[in-house]
Amino acid sequence: MNRKKVMNSLAMAAAVTLLVTSCANQAATPGSTSAAAGGGLNLNVPVLTSIETPKDAVLPAGDGKATCPATTTLAYIGAETGANAQLGINIFNGIQLAINQHNEANAGCQVAFKKFDTEGDPNKATGPVTQATKEANIIGVVGLPFSGESKATGNIFEQVKMVHITPAATNPGLTTNGWSTFFRGLGNDAVQGPAAAKFMTGTLGAKKVYLVQDDSDYGIGLGGTTTTGLGDALIGSDKVTTGQKDFSATISKIINSKADAVFYSGYFAEGAPFNQQLVAKGFKGAFVGPDGVKDDQFIKQAGDASNNAFFTCPCIPGELIPTFATAYKSLTNAEPGTYSIEGYDAATVLLAGIDKGNQDRAKLLDWVKNYDASGLSKHYKWDATGELQAPAVYGYKVQDGKIVPIGEIGK
Repeated sequence: MNRKKVMNSLAMAAAVTLLVTSCANQAATPGSTSAAAGGGLNLNVPVLTSIETPKDAVLPAGDGKATCPATTTLAYIGAETGANAQLGINIFNGIQLAINQHNEANAGCQVAFKKFDTEGDPNKATGPVTQATKEANIIGVVGLPFSGESKATGNIFEQVKMVHITPAATNPGLTTNGWSTFFRGLGNDAVQGPAAAKFMTGTLGAKKVYLVQDDSDYGIGLGGTTTTGLGDALIGSDKVTTGQKDFSATISKIINSKADAVFYSGYFAEGAPFNQQLVAKGFKGAFVGPDGVKDDQFIKQAGDASNNAFFTCPCIPGELIPTFATAYKSLTNAEPGTYSIEGYDAATVLLAGIDKGNQDRAKLLDWVKNYDASGLSKHYKWDATGELQAPAVYGYKVQDGKIVPIGEIGK
C-alpha cells in the first residue's frame, strides 16, 4: 500500500471549519489551548483525494477462459451479526463483488460462494469453521476478520490444510503459531502501533496521550505495540471490557491527567459510547482509534462527539479507487467500508489460483504460498510465516459526518 499522496487544500479548509465549531462537545481549535486537553493540537490535517493503483493489478475476471468443476467453492467465515458485524459485512461484500465479476467473465468456471457467521466471537467461531472444513467442495476461505476468532480456529484449518486469508486480523502473534495455512492480507499491529504513536505525537502534536484498551486479543496486542511506540508521551493507561457501557471511572482518570489525546485500542461497539461520554464530560482533545473503530457505525453511535476522531488502519481507502468504488456501490448501495478492498483482493488471489488450475485444497494452498502479484490495494507476497512484505498504514478522520482518508502515516 505504498501510494503517492495528493493533498486537497479546499478539503483542508473544510476540516478546520468542522473541527473548530462552537459546540462545547467538539474538539479544540487547532493550535489553541484547552483546559481539558492540556495544550494545543494540530488538527488541521489535509484530506487525501486520490491514490495510484498498480497498472498490473490482478483482477477477478482474469482472461475469461477459465474452466473448473461446478462444485468449486470459496467461503467467507466471520461476523455477519453481532456488535461489530459491520466490519465483517464490509469484507463479505468485497468478496461477493470479486466472485460476481469472476463468474460474469468466466462461463466455464462458476465459483460458488458460501458464508458462515461467527458473530465475531472466539467462543462461537470454532463451530462454523469446523463445519466449513468438513465440506469437501470448499477449497479456500477468506476470513476470519477478528484476531480472537482467528487465534481460536487456526489449528482447525491447519489440520485439514485449508488455506485462509484474513483481510483484517492484525494481532502479531497469529503468525507465530507455526501454521502453514494462515495468511494475513494486511500489516499487523507491530506495524500499526508504532505508526499510530508517531501519528499522534508527530502529525497531531500530542504531548500527553492516554491509552485505553479492551480485553480482546486485538486490543491487548495493539495496546502493547502502541504503548511502546509512545514512550514518554504516554501519560497513563486503563483497561475496559468487551460489552462495557459505563466508562465514567476511566474518563475521570483521563480528565485528571490533562491528556490532549486518547488512543482507544478496541472496537467501535465500545469505542463509540466511550468517546461520546468522554466528550460529554468536557474532553476537547483528539480521540484516536485503530481499524477496529474505523467504521461508519462509530459515527452513528457516537453522534456529534465523533467530530474529534481520527483513525489508523493498515487498509487502503478503497473509496478512492473509482472502478472498485463504483462497482461496490452498485452491488451494495453503499460506499466501500473498512477492509472491503482487502476482502476483494484476498478473494481475487484465490480466484486467480482456481483459474490457473489449482482446484483442490493442496494446490490452492501451494498457489498462495508462492503468490507474487499486485492487487488493487497492495502487492501480495507472503513470507514463510504468512506475513506480507512492506505493508503500509493509512490515517483517516471524521469530516462532515464521514470518515475520510488523510494519507499514509507509516510502513
